[in-house]
Amino acid sequence: MYKHKTLAVVIPAYNEEKLIGETLRSIPDYVDRIFLVDDCSADGTLEAARRFISPRITLLRHERNLGVGAAIVTGYKSALDAGCDLAAVMAGDGQMDAKYLPSLLDPLVEGKADYAKGNRLLSPKVREGMPKLRLIGNSILTFLTKVSSGYWDIIDPQNGYAATTRQVLETLPLDDLYPRYGYPNDLLVKLNAYGFRVMDVVMAPKYGSEKSKIRLWAYMPTVSLLLLRGFFWRLKEKYVLQAFHPLVFFYLMGLGLLPLGIISGFYMLYLRIHTGGITAASVLIPTFLVITGMQSMFFAMLFDMQATKK
Repeated sequence: MYKHKTLAVVIPAYNEEKLIGETLRSIPDYVDRIFLVDDCSADGTLEAARRFISPRITLLRHERNLGVGAAIVTGYKSALDAGCDLAAVMAGDGQMDAKYLPSLLDPLVEGKADYAKGNRLLSPKVREGMPKLRLIGNSILTFLTKVSSGYWDIIDPQNGYAATTRQVLETLPLDDLYPRYGYPNDLLVKLNAYGFRVMDVVMAPKYGSEKSKIRLWAYMPTVSLLLLRGFFWRLKEKYVLQAFHPLVFFYLMGLGLLPLGIISGFYMLYLRIHTGGITAASVLIPTFLVITGMQSMFFAMLFDMQATKK
């Protein structure tokens, strides 16, 4: 047990034959249960894991590849069935250093947070350890996730090294979570809608011999669209259905006036170039629309920050 709490570690694995042994060896002794979920690997991941079989390790397998998010959900459900108080997620590629596990668990045990996740972007070694392309993509998705989820203090939302309480797992609609690589971002949106406290834990990135399975050119548009849908879903669930908040009007006004002002501005520019027939006063229309739209967005974001802090 960890500080009188039963603890499960969920390990989603896909084609991790070479590294799964290193991951299992790194799991501390205070972990009560280990649920390794093989997401229909094409290599010998499951066979390699069987060499480390013990009473605390349960091997689970998907008959078809469902995605890392779906594998984590399978592990979470098993942790609930086992009666565990806390559940942590560690990747099967040895990328998540077990020495940071207490830092994720302590805020939960002490009642300071309901969900704690890793944050590599504030580590002094981040620019040395993280590939540049991954760092740029992570920074872009961090901003988009802040807007979508409402957790404005959270950084590095793609970091899947996390720990959560049983209450979170019992409350969230686990089957509705995004099943693939956008899972951590979608989870943050759901956590905010249900009013849970999320905390970042600073940790150094760890990149060894593993190769990322994420293809950035496909991953970025997919997750961006996921976050856009999540943004409107969260506004509806949290600020319309649960308890109405006027920030919805500010968001809608900003999302309407800002693009309208930009489009009308380009139209005015087109008329100026081709006809020259615009007055100085007409330029005020797109200017007014853009300024009003931006102010509305800023007010909405400010209200959202205040609501999340509460």
